[in-house]
Amino acid sequence: MVKPGPFTRENWASKSINYLWMAFLGGLVFFVLFVWMVSINFLGLFGSLPDFKALENPDSELASEMISSDGILLGTFARENRSPVTYEELAPNLVQALIATEDERFEDHSGIDLQAMLRVFVKSILLGQDSGGGSTLSQQTAKNLFKTRTDASSGFLSSIPGLRMLIIKTKEWIVATQLERAYTKNEILTLYLNTSEFGSNAFGIKTASKTFFNKDPKDLAIQESAVLVGLFKAPTYYSPVFNPENSLRRRNTVLYQMVKNEVLEESAYDSISKLPIVLDYRVQNQNQGLATYFREIVKADLLKWAKENLKSDGSAYDIFGDGLKIYVTLDSRMQRYAEEAMGEHMVELQKAFYKEMGDRDPWIDESWQVIPGFIETAVKRTERYRILKERYGDRTDSINFKLNEKKKMRVFSWEGERDTLMSTMDSLAYYKKFLQAGFVSMDPHTGHIKAWVGGMDHKYFKFDHVKQGKRQPGSTFKPFVYAAAIENGYSPCYSVIDQPVEVYIPGQPAWSPSNADGKFSYEKMTIRKAMAQSINSVTAYMMKKLSPKIVIETARRLGITSELEEVPSLALGVNDVSIFEMIGAFGTFVNKGEHTTPYYIDRIEDKNGNVIQQFTPKKRPAMSEEHAYLMTYMLRGGFEEESGTSQGVPWTLREGNELGGKTGTTQNASDGWYMGISKDLVSGTWVGGDDRAIHFRSWSAGQGSKTARPIWVKYMTKVYADASLGYTKGPFPRPERPLSIEINCDKYEQDSQQFADFDYDAKKNDF
Repeated sequence: MVKPGPFTRENWASKSINYLWMAFLGGLVFFVLFVWMVSINFLGLFGSLPDFKALENPDSELASEMISSDGILLGTFARENRSPVTYEELAPNLVQALIATEDERFEDHSGIDLQAMLRVFVKSILLGQDSGGGSTLSQQTAKNLFKTRTDASSGFLSSIPGLRMLIIKTKEWIVATQLERAYTKNEILTLYLNTSEFGSNAFGIKTASKTFFNKDPKDLAIQESAVLVGLFKAPTYYSPVFNPENSLRRRNTVLYQMVKNEVLEESAYDSISKLPIVLDYRVQNQNQGLATYFREIVKADLLKWAKENLKSDGSAYDIFGDGLKIYVTLDSRMQRYAEEAMGEHMVELQKAFYKEMGDRDPWIDESWQVIPGFIETAVKRTERYRILKERYGDRTDSINFKLNEKKKMRVFSWEGERDTLMSTMDSLAYYKKFLQAGFVSMDPHTGHIKAWVGGMDHKYFKFDHVKQGKRQPGSTFKPFVYAAAIENGYSPCYSVIDQPVEVYIPGQPAWSPSNADGKFSYEKMTIRKAMAQSINSVTAYMMKKLSPKIVIETARRLGITSELEEVPSLALGVNDVSIFEMIGAFGTFVNKGEHTTPYYIDRIEDKNGNVIQQFTPKKRPAMSEEHAYLMTYMLRGGFEEESGTSQGVPWTLREGNELGGKTGTTQNASDGWYMGISKDLVSGTWVGGDDRAIHFRSWSAGQGSKTARPIWVKYMTKVYADASLGYTKGPFPRPERPLSIEINCDKYEQDSQQFADFDYDAKKNDF
């Protein structure tokens, strides 16, 4: 038996070195084995990793974008507000700031920075000092793309606290090295910036640039880039909005890192670091920006489209995450003019409404008396009341207490939002006193909707008055009566006397409408003049000659889809319709008799620019070209006939131009309408209260020529003033063939043997 040698310092040192080597080699073997087990998710203990296909095509959620016909981003549809950019769309100073701050050796490593890892191990773990993170940009990109820290990628061992972070880090090392093999450095940088969170509901550098500075990433100044890069450390703590002092310090730290990495001169740092942070802060949401109501309509259509159309692999489209590009027909310039026109007019109209209302409530009955209990009844239709009813049941005292309990709230006003103290009842009464409005404009030749304003402020008034809302059109329905007359051989020069008309229906009282002013002139006038002056008696007479059935059939062909009752009073617009239907119908007159259904989504592309669906307008012949032209001539009467209801339109708009228009006002002035046409545009406006009982006390103040027409006038004035739009003044094109009906009324009267059947039997049953 060999005895061990004597213990010496040399033996101890030699054995210690051997043990250290054995420990190192054993640790290395264990680490390699551990990495291998994590990479294959051995026995499901570690959680899954993305496969190579996922690495080649990372599936990060991308916002779908809605883009106007003139190439402007109108809004996004997203769970996370994110829009991607390419490397070429990044400002060089942004890239430099990112590398200098987050990964100095980004260009030199292959996904893992061993030097940074060693620094973290020594300072953070052994010495307990804060040495910063050791993750490379590639690792952080892996974390962003594949959610390596979520429960979805966890295994059985991930529940062990100390081991969990080691597993996560190992996964990020593995994915980072794979990303480095699959992508170039520039692509990894772009992926990182596109997938990072910046706070304020901004995901990705493009959205962040727009949110904080209202700029594209390529236009960021150095100090702005530094602010955004500074947010990576902690988006809320370093937010320039919520913690500006922290943000300023962090921005200057980023700038100093750029100096250290020799991408920024120290003299430049000295001057830039003294600058304040100047924001143009705009959190993107569906209540801000252009076309807020329109965006909600498009979203509803897209959700329906996604249900009815599948991808080639059979999966459903996700409009909130697939990064679709939705190209719409709206023109951002015309949309802005429409919103400006409505805002400019409605602020003044509301003042006039308040002035006439005085200290009285505007909800009045047919006797022009305030309706008792109006708000108490209206509140029962609200969501707030439904919730309270579920909570308190039949305990009305508790419900009423909550409804009348004062609380802080922010409310809409035409002077801007204001903070106040109101109860639910106070708030409801406050908002019921606002007049509402809707406006839409269309190119009648293509069916393209060019502007859509569904209401005054989408944040406070969600209801869309263009397509969702339907109200009585009043006299704007009269052109359909006269269109039926034109189609049945009547000339615009056909003459009728303005006198009482009685129309009898079996089993019902005779219908005998009065004119708006309650008087009859007993003047013989052409039907063109009668429509221009909106004379009810003449329209009723033509309805008597034609029948409601014929008028309904004509209105249907022209594009009215709402329910229409077969009654004589239909002539005066007693059935509810939408502005959306009305512009389609009036567009038929301008489009030579061809009806084009209004549409607003042109095409949908996937995130790679491939066209998924191209939409085409639905067109069909609705009336002859001659009859359509005669109707534009009839509508011009409002501008050209004596006392026409469009005579108040400024001469600057009419000069050198042919325009047509029709006002509409319901009996108690709760609805004011205006339909305006030019050779290139058809537009419709409605103004009224949320409830039909809310209206001006005087009919003259609430008529369409005062409530609705000014919006159209302001809009058209702005459109014509913008030469870049290409809309010019001019006449409606005449048909190539000569007209078969005479429209020179002097000649018509000379040639006609009989102008009107004045001595009709008023007592016979007409229908």
